Amino acid sequence: MYEVTVDQLAEAHADGAYVLDVREPMEFVQARVPGAVLLPLSQVHAHLSALPRDRTIYVICATGNRSRTAATWLTHAGFDACSVAGGTMGWARSGRPVVSGREAGAA
Repeated sequence: MYEVTVDQLAEAHADGAYVLDVREPMEFVQARVPGAVLLPLSQVHAHLSALPRDRTIYVICATGNRSRTAATWLTHAGFDACSVAGGTMGWARSGRPVVSGREAGAA
C-alpha cells in the first residue's frame, strides 16, 4: 500500500481515476470528491468483486485513517490501491470541488 497526496489525486482525477470512498453513507452525502464511489470500510471485504482490477483504486475517507486500512486490505487482495493522505477534508481544504447529496453510486 502506498499513499498519495490530494494534489496527486487531483491529477489522476482529471484523467478519470477510480475513487473509492470508504466512509459511512451519512458522511458521504455531506461532501465527497466528484465521481467517488461509496463502499463503507465495513463492507470492503464483501464487495471485492465489484472493484476494478485493471486500474489504480484511490481510496479516500475523511482524513486518511480508514483509507489506509482499506488500501492495505485491497493491496493484499491483489489490487493496485493507494490511500489519499488528508482524505476528503484535505481535498476540500485545498479548494477542490466537492459534491453533496444522495445522488451517488455504490460499488
